Amino acid sequence: MIKNQCEQSDQSFGWEIRQNIREIRENIKEAAFSCNRSEQDIELMAVTKTVVPERVNVALEEGISLLGENRVQELCQKAAFYRASREKIHFIGHLQTNKIRDIIEKVSMIESVDSLHLAKALSLECEKRAVEMDVLLQVNIGKEETKGGFYEEDVLEAMKRVAELPRLQIRGLMAIPPRSSGTLYFQKMQELFLLCKELKIERAECSVLSMGMSDDYKEAIAYGSTQIRLGRAIFGERPAVKPL
Repeated sequence: MIKNQCEQSDQSFGWEIRQNIREIRENIKEAAFSCNRSEQDIELMAVTKTVVPERVNVALEEGISLLGENRVQELCQKAAFYRASREKIHFIGHLQTNKIRDIIEKVSMIESVDSLHLAKALSLECEKRAVEMDVLLQVNIGKEETKGGFYEEDVLEAMKRVAELPRLQIRGLMAIPPRSSGTLYFQKMQELFLLCKELKIERAECSVLSMGMSDDYKEAIAYGSTQIRLGRAIFGERPAVKPL
């Protein structure tokens, strides 16, 4: 009886995750159409904070091509259980320099490069390991004290300096705008992203604008987001217990 209940529970959460992803894809299609964009230009990332590997693997089976990890320790615990290669995993949380070595060979991009200090430490570790790392510069577009990232007026200079560091390739920008801020900061990020593209800085191709989460991804798409990061919308509310 217990086994049957567990199997039924597994099937239930699998169905829910698959259905959520299908609905999200329809929403992406509609949002893209409404602003004359192609849905193919918008990548859907599954944010896996506190989500057990079994649930993450359901999302991968449903065609999710990108996972976003927030915590170093959690990533190290869960990565071996994912049915996903390093190329499908990005780190999107705050990264301390002393944790770089723990994840550098487990992810293909670090989206949360929020300081020159971190960029330099990351470059140095990449050189030691003879690996290349794609990065996004995190922008603190709302100048919130509780968030890391470059201020809007400092991004262009930061991009030039990070682009000079060995082994790093800047792919674009990432931001977490203030909650309930409407579209103001999405518009600011779009303008900044387009400006960065126009500069054509070597080793900074600026093809990725990562913004938009479960509550506001449709608005983010309207303002040029190429990657939306969804956790709750895919997996439901976060569990109270820690994974593994």
